[in-house]
Amino acid sequence: MATKAILLANLGSPNSTEVKDVRTYLNEFLMDERVIDIPYLVRLALVKGIIVPFRAPKSAAKYKTIWTEKGSPLIHISKQVQQKLKDAIRLPVELCMRYANPTTAFALDKLVSENPDLKEVVLVPLYPQYAMSSYETAVEHVKKTYRQGNYPFRLKVVSPFFNHPLYIDSLANSIMPHLNQEFDHLLFSYHGIPKRHVLKTDCTKSHCFSRDNCCSVASKAHEVCYRHQIIETTNLVANKLGLQKEKFSFSFQSRLGADAWLQPYSVEQFKKFPQQGIKKLMVVCPAFVSDCLETLEEIQVEGREDFMKAGGEEFSVIPCLNERTDWINTLVKLVNTEFNEPVTA
Repeated sequence: MATKAILLANLGSPNSTEVKDVRTYLNEFLMDERVIDIPYLVRLALVKGIIVPFRAPKSAAKYKTIWTEKGSPLIHISKQVQQKLKDAIRLPVELCMRYANPTTAFALDKLVSENPDLKEVVLVPLYPQYAMSSYETAVEHVKKTYRQGNYPFRLKVVSPFFNHPLYIDSLANSIMPHLNQEFDHLLFSYHGIPKRHVLKTDCTKSHCFSRDNCCSVASKAHEVCYRHQIIETTNLVANKLGLQKEKFSFSFQSRLGADAWLQPYSVEQFKKFPQQGIKKLMVVCPAFVSDCLETLEEIQVEGREDFMKAGGEEFSVIPCLNERTDWINTLVKLVNTEFNEPVTA
């Protein structure tokens, strides 16, 4: 019986493309206080009275465009990563989603029932950069389930790996073959977050947005600053690939609501680039390690349409890390860093 195990945590996906399942998923997701961080009663009225009733049918239609015979791409890819990591490290590996299924309780219960001697579990949040609406909420949800279940093992958590050399190598390796084709610009499109989230996670309460170059001025705030971390990821990968400054940039997608979010917005960049002479665009989405609605529909379909309508000529989307061998090896290294002794095969 294993004494050590691994728990992978990703965002989640509706159980099906039916409107009722999408509605259930959106209610759980948007009612998360770390996603829409406003008072509960206001959030309740906004989410269940306005956002979800209008958004669920539209989101269901979008999910149908990416759904496969194996179901949700995010869930299917995550399960393949789970199996490949299990094969590589020869330890029990379970998968949970922050929202919907498989749940954290299901995954932890399974680990314990199949491994009665379990003493240590390493949680790997599948989010490279820290944000309260992604990494933080996943970690805190697992910790809460862990406390409530009174599980008989220690729980360790892998830190954000936005600048880990192996992650940077994996990301650069996934992009490199695409650079053989002619292109004008490479856009790093990251999931957006409200500006207030960055301010909330600033432990110094005085650094973030205090100056134009705050992300390049050393500060403890960078340990949990999403904007700083995406900039560092972008620059490290670009340097690895030998890209000149004018050949790449970053932006933020998936904006929700009218509040100020991190800028520039991807959708606006897609419309501006052709007028700036950028006719052949490549896009990579480093905030996601698995292809999902945000990459397969929002970027590949909607982003492409915006870019081409604005006068673009070529639009290429680079797949996420998904099941790449170098990405699996990165996960092995991240896990082994948390264990007292390496456990790779």
